[in-house]
Amino acid sequence: MTRRVVLVTSLAVLFMTAAAQAQPAPIVFTAIPDQDETRLVEKFTAYARYFEAKLGVPVKYLPVKSYPAAVTAFTNNQVQFGWFGGFTGVQVVLAVPRSQSIAQGAEDVAFTSYFIANASTGLKPSKQLPEAIAGKTFTFGARASTSGRVFPEHFLRQAFPGKTPETIFSRVGFSGDHSRTVQLVQSGAYEVGVMDRIVWDTEVKAGKVDTKLVSVIWETPPFPDYHWVARGDVDKTYGEGFTKRLTATILGIDDPQLLAVFGRTKFIPAKNEDYKVIEDVAKLTGLLN
Repeated sequence: MTRRVVLVTSLAVLFMTAAAQAQPAPIVFTAIPDQDETRLVEKFTAYARYFEAKLGVPVKYLPVKSYPAAVTAFTNNQVQFGWFGGFTGVQVVLAVPRSQSIAQGAEDVAFTSYFIANASTGLKPSKQLPEAIAGKTFTFGARASTSGRVFPEHFLRQAFPGKTPETIFSRVGFSGDHSRTVQLVQSGAYEVGVMDRIVWDTEVKAGKVDTKLVSVIWETPPFPDYHWVARGDVDKTYGEGFTKRLTATILGIDDPQLLAVFGRTKFIPAKNEDYKVIEDVAKLTGLLN
């Protein structure tokens, strides 16, 4: 009887182990925290369900608290793909061999930022970056944000040759995300700020912006921005051709609700070379060594 019990138990353990091994490992993705955290969790949980249904493997979304945390999660293989800004995408491609930019929003090919100002400044919309912003208090978004820091700083240096943001403005801050930038400028905590134009439009539509208190004073020239990036080893982990399947899954998103939460009309192919200009600008401004 004892031998039978041992045999049955051993077989049960073997079956359970085999069943566990048969289950595909979950694939995990993340995204830079460029907006309100609650909204991000809602948005990317919906995308996790979509990816899982299309890819046939468990998919999980990993929220992170900062842009560097998103880069670290990717670099340490805590996540296998992610939605990055232009600059953070460049960082992860440089950090992890053979990683690939695989898709971007149609709007990300020629992205722009908005410089916004509190009404108390008297600053008005202009076709050129207003010289009168000099001497004001100013907030960027996150330190590693493409639309909230990298290109805005580049354009500031072009408009004020030989000067840095710290010498252009009386005080410089970093809000951490675009939604927070609106709040800080609207409240008067900072007189001027810069942010992602899509987040601005989203916040206005959601009724979170009082345009009597804060308004857009300048739109930057276009630059490439957000993109989906996959680690270079996902095919080895999930099977040959997985990167192509993942890319096709993203490019195939046509649900208006899924696209709407991104503020995108569709996703289109992307490649690493599309973001070389970001690497060049980041080096010029000292943000990338």
